[in-house]
Amino acid sequence: MLPGLSNLVPVKVLVVGPGAREHALSLALSRDPAVSHLICAPGNAGTTDVAEAMPLDAADPAAVAALAVAESVDLVVVGPEGPLVAGAADAVRAVGIPVFGPSAAAAQLEGSKSFAKEVMAAAGVPTAASDTCVTGDEAAAALAARQPPYVVKADGLAAGKGVLVTDDVVAAENFARDVLSATGARVVIEDFLDGPEVSLLAVTDGTTIVPLLPAQDHKRVGDDDTGPNTGGMGAYAPLPWLPAGTVDLVQKTVLQPVIDEMARRGTPFSGVLYAGLAMTSRGPSVVEFNCRFGDPEAQVVLALLKTPLAGLLMACADGTLAVQPPLEWQPGSAVTVVVAAEGYPGTPAAGDQVVVGDLPAEVAVLHAGTSVVAGDVVTSGGRVLSVTATGSSLAAARTKAYEGVDAVRIRGGFSRRDIAAKAVRGEISVPSQGSEP
Repeated sequence: MLPGLSNLVPVKVLVVGPGAREHALSLALSRDPAVSHLICAPGNAGTTDVAEAMPLDAADPAAVAALAVAESVDLVVVGPEGPLVAGAADAVRAVGIPVFGPSAAAAQLEGSKSFAKEVMAAAGVPTAASDTCVTGDEAAAALAARQPPYVVKADGLAAGKGVLVTDDVVAAENFARDVLSATGARVVIEDFLDGPEVSLLAVTDGTTIVPLLPAQDHKRVGDDDTGPNTGGMGAYAPLPWLPAGTVDLVQKTVLQPVIDEMARRGTPFSGVLYAGLAMTSRGPSVVEFNCRFGDPEAQVVLALLKTPLAGLLMACADGTLAVQPPLEWQPGSAVTVVVAAEGYPGTPAAGDQVVVGDLPAEVAVLHAGTSVVAGDVVTSGGRVLSVTATGSSLAAARTKAYEGVDAVRIRGGFSRRDIAAKAVRGEISVPSQGSEP
């Protein structure tokens, strides 16, 4: 038996986290015949359909490790970035249990944008020129040296909402000063990257890298990319407009150099390395790194993954990814549309009943900001549900996804109505290399 092929032996798996990403992971793992028992802690109102729920403070690394030991699990999958940056994977490794997810030191690729810029510079990875600022005056000077659009990013974790892209230099400066008002805060101000964005997730054991299907996220809250950034309002995969060979190019110029640089620093990265890319007129360039499955990208990528998930994640945990067979994918496309609570991405309404009617075939409703109160499923977060559909084509998957969205009833709930629409209409193109942005 090859190491890491957990589909040959029964395994007990603990998924850590409360969101739709963890629901997607749990759903994929529940379909794997190798998984004998599945726990999702703390989970949500939807994960209980496929996994046992257990109370857990996911932000407490010692609590994560203690639960893994108490339940004698064979593999821990840490979903959100917060627990990873806090050291949850380190705590689990310290008790001798395989874990899918990077160490706290390696997770700084997401936890600190300035650190990620340092790693990319050392590895020769293409990314926007930037300045890291610790005072408002530094930020103002960095902005004055640039042309619009202005890009300002909070250096630390911000749940996908710590970025402002604007043509208004005053708004950019005010945003930077607001971020810097917190003790010890820093902002990264960088040049704007032209071209459509791509999310490319890859699993790695710290040496070998296996890219997943490229996806595209929709960050802005409103149709036609209007309004503030969110944690993501929807996604689709694969990308019909992406030039052939792009994934191989990104693996060679971005993913492998970063993994090699992290190993050289003595902080090897294992788990998911998520590269947020801009397909610019100068080629693919990194917008950001994440240290975990994207949300909502995980919802569409995992919906199309045919390879049993437990064995893949175990191979990353035990260093045997190089001997695993190539990934297999379902034909067709997947689209996910987020149903958000009234008030999101500001203060979302909570406690409103969530009702899901009859769903079309090939549609799954993945829960995120939900809980159960007196037997009713109610809202408890900003992004409430991810309605995910697969289909023979992107257009078919999109139609089914919105049929699913229309079956959801939440007072004040809303969704973007244009997820994947431009791709279906053939309106997305990559700038020719060498052209002016």
